Amino acid sequence: MKLTCEKNKLTEAVSKVQIATSSSSLPALEGIFFECKDGYLTLTGYNLEMGITTAIDAKTEQNGLVIMSARYFSEIVRKIPGNIISIETDEKYICTIKSGETKFSIIGMPPEEYPDLPTVNAGEGFEIEGNLLCSMIRQTRFAVSKKEDKPIYNGICFYLKEGVITLAALDGYRLAIRKEKTDFEGQLKFVVPEKTLTEITKIIGEGEDKVKISVEKKHIIFEIGGVVVVSRLLEGEFMDWETAVPQKITSTVMADTHMIRSCIDRVSLVVNDRDRVFVRCFFEQSEFKAMCDSTVGNAVDKVPVNLEGDRVEIGFNSRYLIDALRAVEDDVIKIELNGPFSPIKIVPKEGDSFMFIVLPVRITKA
Repeated sequence: MKLTCEKNKLTEAVSKVQIATSSSSLPALEGIFFECKDGYLTLTGYNLEMGITTAIDAKTEQNGLVIMSARYFSEIVRKIPGNIISIETDEKYICTIKSGETKFSIIGMPPEEYPDLPTVNAGEGFEIEGNLLCSMIRQTRFAVSKKEDKPIYNGICFYLKEGVITLAALDGYRLAIRKEKTDFEGQLKFVVPEKTLTEITKIIGEGEDKVKISVEKKHIIFEIGGVVVVSRLLEGEFMDWETAVPQKITSTVMADTHMIRSCIDRVSLVVNDRDRVFVRCFFEQSEFKAMCDSTVGNAVDKVPVNLEGDRVEIGFNSRYLIDALRAVEDDVIKIELNGPFSPIKIVPKEGDSFMFIVLPVRITKA
């Protein structure tokens, strides 16, 4: 293998595929798979759960394949001077990396040691704006379960039906739902691991590229600009979240998102997780009051709100409530309640683009 390429393009490509490399009992999976062929250098990272592939233009003098340590190669490429890098491997897979007067030689691995990525046939697919997909992921992933006893809930469920795409996540204490219109008129339902979607948001970044998504039975493909991500899907039955949505509403609160989130955040400074102390919330006619009394100390704070219906005194795990409020991108929210024992529902002032539900905790009356 022998080629020259631009340092900036190579550095960017390495940073993208390196996401999918991992510490492993298989040394090859700690490396990046390089294919030099006909004017392109293709790079692949794979961790048996997710694979990322991208390609850059290169002046190729000799085609070839090699695996190189992601850690060492990325550091060398990042720190080597100059704008043009030359890469050459010999028959023993010793890789020479040069730019100007700087030269490195590192030991590579035979390409045969790299496991094959899943072969994914083009299934049903759709396109979505990258920025919109990132927003939908950010607004739901806080509710993804961290427990491993039910792996299906370690991801976000995508549900497409009748021109609407819905993302949903739940962990037994919280439920996050995000909806948008789509041009896709078919019906699809699948669950993507949260780890994969976190990396997808990093790859999209601030770009405005459309993301092409293709789905088959066990795998999914994301095409983002010149980057292709292949990931396994989670298997199992994701619950019908509509059954968890409270139907009866006796109190409706309009509140400034930042003010109520900051109020709870301040009071939570004295929360002691070891004592299982929770934040007590009071929804009054014209104000919201949060208070906490723990072994650390106590705190009280108030902010103005507009309540219609019954006043409510209710307790929450403050972290769960703050996570939901942080996911809100709107300045004003509507909070719907049904007494102290039913979940709180956080929705937009108008429309149904998102819904966040948090279960309360039982508290003794103040």
